[in-house]
Amino acid sequence: MAHPSQLGFQDAASPVMEELLHFHDHALMIVFLISTLVLYIIVAMVSTKLTNKYILDSQEIEIIWTLLPAIILILIALPSLRILYLMDEINSPLLTIKAVGHQWYWSYEYTDYEDLGFDAYMIPTHDLTPGQFRLLEADHRMVIPVESPIRVLVSADDVLHSWAVPALGIKMDAVPGRLNQTAFIASRPGIFYGQCSEICGANHSFMPIVVEAVPLEHFENWSSRMLEDA
Repeated sequence: MAHPSQLGFQDAASPVMEELLHFHDHALMIVFLISTLVLYIIVAMVSTKLTNKYILDSQEIEIIWTLLPAIILILIALPSLRILYLMDEINSPLLTIKAVGHQWYWSYEYTDYEDLGFDAYMIPTHDLTPGQFRLLEADHRMVIPVESPIRVLVSADDVLHSWAVPALGIKMDAVPGRLNQTAFIASRPGIFYGQCSEICGANHSFMPIVVEAVPLEHFENWSSRMLEDA
């Protein structure tokens, strides 16, 4: 998860998030090179009184500064489109979970099971145990098996919400009366935190999302216990 004074992204916990990090570094390097070139040109123009008659009127330079931005845009667009298609790809999910946003909590339904669902409320600050995070802990976690394709159906019961988990590279709007879907694969075990990312009212800051990725055997044991309790 994020920590104080962190400048970069959270560590990737899914293949799509790893691709997004690589694309971010790729685009940032292009921006850095452009900024360096522009800064050099500005300094050169300000600090020298020399002029070159071939630069004042040159078709070759006009061709270069027309083609070069086009090539740069292509170098940015192609990886971006590839990642967009990867994020929309949903192939034979092992598990489907329906996440419904309410004011101000999330409810989860494991649609592959007959009666497995629960509500997830934020744990108040005075109830936190040592090691838990303020405003990020929920009384129920969305437990998923690791290294398995998971589909999440996202909707809302009242107003607009947004189901977002940065470490997994997921952000999907929850719209009342509409069912949006996204998919991801947790590449390692762990606990990943997120929050509602759409301003949804007075307690918008108090509806966290906690995803716990565990080995498949542990997930089966957890689901069996939840079904017995239900």
